[in-house]
Parts: sequence; C-alpha cells; structure tokens
Amino acid sequence: MIPQQVIAAKRDGNALPPGEFALFLSGYLRGQVADEQMAAFLMAVQFNGLSARELDVLVKVMLHSGRVIKPGGDWPGPRVDKHSTGGVGDKTSLVLAPLAAEMGMVVPMMSGRGLGHTGGTLDKLESIPGFETRISLARFESVLSEVGCAMIGQTEEIAPLDRRLYALRDVTATVPSIPLITASIMSKKLAEGLDGLVLDVKVGGGAFMKGIEDARELARAMVGVGAARGITVTGVLSAMDRPLGRAIGNALEVREAVACLAGGGPAPFRALCVELAAEMALAGRLVSSLEEGRSRAEAALAGGGGVERFERLVAAQGGKLDLACDSLGLPVAPLQQTVSADREGWVSGIDPLALGYGLIALGGGRTRQDDEVDPRVGFVMEVEVGARVAPGDPIAVVHAGSVDAVAAGVRVLGEAVAISGEDEVAPLPGVLERIRSPG
Repeated sequence: MIPQQVIAAKRDGNALPPGEFALFLSGYLRGQVADEQMAAFLMAVQFNGLSARELDVLVKVMLHSGRVIKPGGDWPGPRVDKHSTGGVGDKTSLVLAPLAAEMGMVVPMMSGRGLGHTGGTLDKLESIPGFETRISLARFESVLSEVGCAMIGQTEEIAPLDRRLYALRDVTATVPSIPLITASIMSKKLAEGLDGLVLDVKVGGGAFMKGIEDARELARAMVGVGAARGITVTGVLSAMDRPLGRAIGNALEVREAVACLAGGGPAPFRALCVELAAEMALAGRLVSSLEEGRSRAEAALAGGGGVERFERLVAAQGGKLDLACDSLGLPVAPLQQTVSADREGWVSGIDPLALGYGLIALGGGRTRQDDEVDPRVGFVMEVEVGARVAPGDPIAVVHAGSVDAVAAGVRVLGEAVAISGEDEVAPLPGVLERIRSPG
C-alpha cells in the first residue's frame, strides 16, 4: 500500500479496493500514513464521497481499531444511546443521559469535542471542575452500573482511529461529509453494545446538513449501518435554523441543561429533549408508543430526579457541582454586557452559524487541534425567533474574558440577530421528520 496512490485514486473519484483501503486506514494508526496525507485523503472524500462498500470498510476498521463491547449482559434496563450530528447551543446530551437513566434505561454515552462551528459535549462536561471525560473502559462500566449513565470521549480502547480522524477533520474543513460523519458516529455507537440508538440529525444554517435532503441521506445511511448490525436506530431530523435553547458556550450550556432537568429552561429546548427521550425509550422497547415515552419523560422532568442523577454522574466522574449556587460552581466570565434592540419589530432570525463562529472568536472553540477552550465565554439570548421587541429591550448578553472580546461579541450579535418590521415570523417546528429502522 502506497499512501499517495490511495489519495490519488480517491481524488480522481475511483473506487478503492477494500484490502488496500483497510491497510491505508490501519497504517494511519501505526504511523505509516502521515497527518498531511490523511488530511489530503479526507478532503478527497469531502468532494467525492465513499461508495457503500468503502463506507462499510471504514466503519469496520474504525470499530475494530479498539475494543468492542458485546450486546447483552446483566443490566437493569435496555442500553440506549443518543447522538447529535452537531449544532449551536446543542446541550441535549447533558439532559438526555440522566433523564433516560431516570426513565429506566442504561445510557453508555460516548461523545466528542467541538467540530467546526458546533460545540462538543466533552468540552461542556469539562467546564465542570474536576469532571473526567478520559477514563478507562472499566471505570466507564462501573459508573454505568452505579449511576445508570456515563459520559466519556473516545479513548485508545474505543475506536481510536475515529478519535484521531475526528480531531483532524475539525481543523481541515472536512466535517460536513456524509460518509465521514456516518462512520464516525456509528463506529463509536456500535462499540457500546447497544440495544437501541437515537440520532438527532440537525438541519439548517447552524448544522453541517444545511438542507433536508442531505439530512435525510445522512439519517438513512446511519440507520442502515445500524440495522445491518441488528440495532434499532431512529433518525430524528430537528431544526437548526436558530440556536438550540438560549445559552451558547460551555459552562453556560451546562447551567441551562441543569435548569431543564429541574423542569425549567427554554420551552423549545425542553420539548426537543422530551421527544428524543421518548424515542430512546421506544428504541429500547421500554415503551410501546411515543405517547407513552413522552409521558414518562415529562414525569421524570417534573419529578426532579434527573438533577440528582446528573449530580451523581458528575461526582462519579470526579467533578463537583454546587446546586445551591446560581453559577452551580462553574467558571464565570469576568465581563458581561447586555446588547439591546435598536428598533421596534419582530425577531425574524437568529443566525446560529454566526454565533457558533462568534463563540470561537471569544475563545470558546478551536481553530487548531491543540487550542485551549475558555469554558466561561459565550452568549445568552434573551429573545427567540418570533419575539416582538422595542428599542432598548435586551437581545442577548455577551460573556467574555476581555474588553476586546466583549466588543467582538457585540459585533457578532449585531450580525446574527435580524429584526424585521414586517409581520410576525413563526420558527420551524423542533422536529421535522423521523426515519426509523425497518420493522
């Protein structure tokens, strides 16, 4: 196997022989293929895609690059996970892991860091003082047994090839590739020994899938990979034409997730969490209908047990929350500035892409693999799409680490929030479509 030949073949749109492709992938893990060569290959895939056969090879090599947990075992409920394709303000995993556990599921959640303009669950979790996302598989299983859910990232034990490719995709603009997204997500999920999986496929300006057709294609690809391996998979296409919830930024989003677990938080965000939790219960055959799943999820949120379970999860993974404190003991930005409306009208749009890149500009995301992330910074929206505002009404609050960063955040909000004098604007529904495994 000569790396240049593999790269050239994919650059020219040719199909790769399965054996040669597998050697190229495993060679990257062994250091026989350099980062710059893999970066060139990923760009070729971005433009030319992968065939179904090539995708199968990629999933298999990723999956078996590390340990694979066998399905089954002596667990108190079905093993069910949820994964999002990435969005701005998307902190649903922080809610769904403890919520689903409270509903009777076991949730072995393996997550990722921020990709491009989208936030990462691991970065949010690591804004909690002491929280460890890099733990051994043995400890992961121990936390699962103790709490009913556990949240970690890829380790050398689970899909290490995906972990390396994930970081490289983030800084080479090769994130929005359907086969690469499919293989990345499904290799981790297949390694978890799941009974069911729910995929939250984001659609819109703040997602990697901008249009509904691309989102359907991605959902069908992932559902197909799971179904071929006997796992019940559901793809939920959800709107990302505006940020999800009101908080954008790691520590800020943790606070909003805890508010949701306590029965509060922004109503559209809470409603999506209920829908996804209901789908998880259905995929795990814990309920016989979505209606029953919604009822269980709403009851669990109303009961407040999800907050206590999240606190137990944090403690089990070395972290600490102070629920008696408004900040929850999370880091707080030293500077905060409210931005107000300069005219009367309807909020006709909130550009999630602008806010996602704005968060990176504030230091809350990465432009290089080795960048440190400031967990304190971000935006908290005071309005939603469709709201009526008058001059002087608060639009959002910038949380920043310096005076220059505050000014940058104010400029971002000026570009991201559109106010129209025309008729009231209705936002898209949270859930657009559902794509299920056959049967």
